[in-house]
Amino acid sequence: MQFKKVIAQFDAENILLAEELICDIFFSFKLKGVVCDVPIDEPDEGFGTNTLPKIETYSITGFLPLIDSSDIILKGIKEKAARLIDFDIKVDIKTQVVDEKDWADAWKQYFHVTQITDKITIKPAWKGHVARPDEIVIHLDPGMAFGTGTHPTTAMCIKLIERHLRPGSTFLDIGTGSGILMIAAAKLGAGYLLGIDNDEVAIKVSQKNLLKNDIDTDRVDLKCATLDLTDSKPFNFIAANIIAQVIVNILPLISARAEIDTIIVLSGIIKERLNDVVSALKANNLLIIDKEYQDEWVTLAVKRKT
Repeated sequence: MQFKKVIAQFDAENILLAEELICDIFFSFKLKGVVCDVPIDEPDEGFGTNTLPKIETYSITGFLPLIDSSDIILKGIKEKAARLIDFDIKVDIKTQVVDEKDWADAWKQYFHVTQITDKITIKPAWKGHVARPDEIVIHLDPGMAFGTGTHPTTAMCIKLIERHLRPGSTFLDIGTGSGILMIAAAKLGAGYLLGIDNDEVAIKVSQKNLLKNDIDTDRVDLKCATLDLTDSKPFNFIAANIIAQVIVNILPLISARAEIDTIIVLSGIIKERLNDVVSALKANNLLIIDKEYQDEWVTLAVKRKT
């Protein structure tokens, strides 16, 4: 099967705002294999320092099947991208036709062995790594699903999960993507885990990655569903690594699944949208108990006010 590779090259004063808004457009049209070619921090010493290429043109790339409706979808993407000029973001959309294997492997050049915390390391399935005796290694093949651990939003989620997860906790992952947060939670001692995503491909990728990491399938459920169509039973720990606007929209649904001691980790928030999220937290009787910052991104740990 062939795919249309959609490349959104952009110029903006606020690179991270542009990244969020263009990704939001791509995700709204259900593009797959989305890769953000924007500046990221170098890996820690010993994990490929000074090996990342210098970026001359910022771009977001995604893929859509080459079918009758692909031109209609592309037109919608271009129309939405053109409106970003209101945010001083200039976007130039380019396309090319590629074979399935080409797009399936396109993102691999951006994914390295990455140490997230003193304890946790993310290892691509095709990379070698000699683990320390006390090291938690997450073996990952994200495919076309979001979540490699190299993006600040994912890395900060893992840090807060490590810091706040209690052994035996039930764990809900909203927008599970590659399943990376579920795997981290499972290896840190979570009990029952539920991952939901509105993308069937993400669910399949998550399932494969859970198996790669020897996570007992009896303690895991994966569902292709949105939160409003998911059982409203409470969880001890909830993670949502999405974007700020979606967090604001679904926060009442998240809050309904939280008990008094439930920890909720919210990520995918750029600093410019933090006030919107804070206002939504107050409206839902939720209190910030911890936070992580990296570049222009913020990740929050919150719980119910007592």
